[in-house]
Amino acid sequence: MEWNFQTAEALTAALRAGDVTSVDLTDDAITRIERDDKAINAICVPDFDRARAAAREADEARARGEDRPLLGIPVTVKESYNVAGLTTTWGMPEHRDYMPAEDALQVSRLKDAGAVILGKTNVPVGLQDIQSRNDIYGTTNNPWDHSRTPGGSSGGSSAALAAGFGALSIGSDIGGSLRTPAHFCGIYAHKPTLGLLPSRGMVAPPAPALPVDLDLAVVGPMARSARDLTLLFDVMAGPDPLTYGMAHNLALPPARRERLSDFRVLILEDHPYIPTGSAVRAGLNRVADALVGSGARVERDSTLLPDLTEAAILYAQLWFSGVTGRFPAERYEQLVRYAATLSEDDRSLDAARMRGGAFSHRDWILANDRREAHRHGWRRFFAEFDVVVCPITPTPAFPHSRADLGERRIDIDGVEHRFLDQFVWAGLATMPGLPATAVPAGRSPEGLPVGVQLVGPMFEDRTPLRLAELLEQEIGGFRAPA
Repeated sequence: MEWNFQTAEALTAALRAGDVTSVDLTDDAITRIERDDKAINAICVPDFDRARAAAREADEARARGEDRPLLGIPVTVKESYNVAGLTTTWGMPEHRDYMPAEDALQVSRLKDAGAVILGKTNVPVGLQDIQSRNDIYGTTNNPWDHSRTPGGSSGGSSAALAAGFGALSIGSDIGGSLRTPAHFCGIYAHKPTLGLLPSRGMVAPPAPALPVDLDLAVVGPMARSARDLTLLFDVMAGPDPLTYGMAHNLALPPARRERLSDFRVLILEDHPYIPTGSAVRAGLNRVADALVGSGARVERDSTLLPDLTEAAILYAQLWFSGVTGRFPAERYEQLVRYAATLSEDDRSLDAARMRGGAFSHRDWILANDRREAHRHGWRRFFAEFDVVVCPITPTPAFPHSRADLGERRIDIDGVEHRFLDQFVWAGLATMPGLPATAVPAGRSPEGLPVGVQLVGPMFEDRTPLRLAELLEQEIGGFRAPA
């Protein structure tokens, strides 16, 4: 039997039934990686010897009667997570030899759940692109079309899953870094509520692995099925033993709805800053048609929706404030001087990013106050709706580009737009800290995967996760590349 594209759920059933061993699954995965990854370049740091040893231990544990959530399941890990005995570089050449002494918390949770870690997956330099290439490990290609990117910054993980290299992976997200790769490769990913999943040990070298409260950034699961996504989310959930706080200890409520017909959904196609391409629009409409056909309440507009223009500006400011927070003093002062020259009438996102990058602490507090007002607006919205369905990016996967981020353009149905402006869709959920589940929604006319995101209420992650499961049953989910 071909095991490499089976879900973790199906593999667990086969392991429990004695139809296969973890050693068999691990050997099959390694054979596939050694055969196919030369063309894809998803697995940048293989760990095959330890994976085979872990698989043997998993089979021995199962023979003793043990049964953990991921016992014997082959998985991968984004390169940016610390794994003891493996290098962590974040794609930065100056850290090519950095090797942490202990596992990231989420890596420990994978191992405690019985997972077999095959290795680490490729990322862009500093995790700062929605492509995945660096001068240490090279470029990762999309399994659907090697001339295109699998996304970033968790692009190595999405490519690995789409290529059959392990059943699950873990990534991270601040600018769509879980959701965009899922969309580009036809898989599932979940950006959790801000602060819900602890991220200790997912840190740029050589910083120490300390518990931190990140602004905007999260860690999260990636899978080839919606049920697997929820399974991995549950493995990752729970407080960091080194921290305390409401968000980490909050018991998550169940999904609001159990049947597709009971959901109240807003379909959001358009954004004031960038158009939605026809292929993504078709994916949104495919999901909308399935919801309408199942009897769900589906709307295309609502006066309750927080202002998208202000939200995009806030996201740009808060994001770039974090990016420049550790700039050298001279470089930061140059940015402050440049931002002061911008016209007050310039409401472009480029200007918002520059102003945010030059923020003082007082500026950040004022922006954060506006964010809290948006969060309250979302609370009012989610009193009437359960989920927003909207784009992740305006187009399917685009061709590889080596141009600087600020110089790039994105082609949307034959018209060029500023590349960075497409991040407004990632920011819709990121800025207020809302959960968002990326799900497959069909194929483009060129045969590329198209995904959409299901944005849910804060701390109600199980609501978009449940809708993802129901939509998978209705319209299908992952398909292996031909």
